[in-house]
Amino acid sequence: MRGISRASIAEVEARLEPLTTDSAAAEQLGNDLLAVAGVLASQPALRRALADQSHPASARVALANAVLAGKVGDDTISLVDAVAAAHWSVPGDLTDAVEQLAVQAIVAAAEAENHLDDLEDELFRFGRIVASAPELRIALTNPFLSADAKRQLLSDLLADRVTPESLRLITEAAVSPLGRSLDVSLDEYARLAARRRERLVAEVHVAVPLSDDQRTRLAAALATAYGHQVHLNVVVDPRVAGGMTVRIGDELIDGSVASRLAVARRGLVA
Repeated sequence: MRGISRASIAEVEARLEPLTTDSAAAEQLGNDLLAVAGVLASQPALRRALADQSHPASARVALANAVLAGKVGDDTISLVDAVAAAHWSVPGDLTDAVEQLAVQAIVAAAEAENHLDDLEDELFRFGRIVASAPELRIALTNPFLSADAKRQLLSDLLADRVTPESLRLITEAAVSPLGRSLDVSLDEYARLAARRRERLVAEVHVAVPLSDDQRTRLAAALATAYGHQVHLNVVVDPRVAGGMTVRIGDELIDGSVASRLAVARRGLVA
């Protein structure tokens, strides 16, 4: 989001925190908001009407209430009212805002259940699994496979292996991607989970697994360098050939043997 939409989502987010102190309430709020985001994504006319700045905020709020009354909880309606009353650069930003609030509510539920670290790790690991399993990716992105079939597939694969919050968000990314790829949705959800504690996410590629002590020392060094806590997603990658590479956002810290060898080879042929 840019400009006025970014300011609007910040204002609406401030209303979310008091509603997510209880894990059950946060989970229900998240589920309700995801359902609303799905409706907005599937009904362009409604989305445009709720974002239409030529109509007064009171009219947009009244429309949201008429659509949602009796279908979702009061807390959900109050948040969607705030979204409808806000200003958005494009109608799609309104849908994205509702989805973002939903994910933040589910992340808050995970935190209340002491599942936040698991949630971050499981979203990342599932993304890696999908990247290395073409048949699974094809099934989850197949537009001709029903949403219920995708839900059942993910439940069979993950129900006893990940937290309920992870399963909910992974399922949402596969079933209702809101115009994004599965990978992008998983990355966005992981980013929101990390932001819950104002942490950065570092993807670390190493030739051999890191010990607990090495992970602790690396996280501490990165936290000192970046001024934030850093969550490590560690990938064992034989191509690194010693050392490691660390990517945080768009920044790559490359300390691998493979990288140094590549530089040396380029020097030989220069």
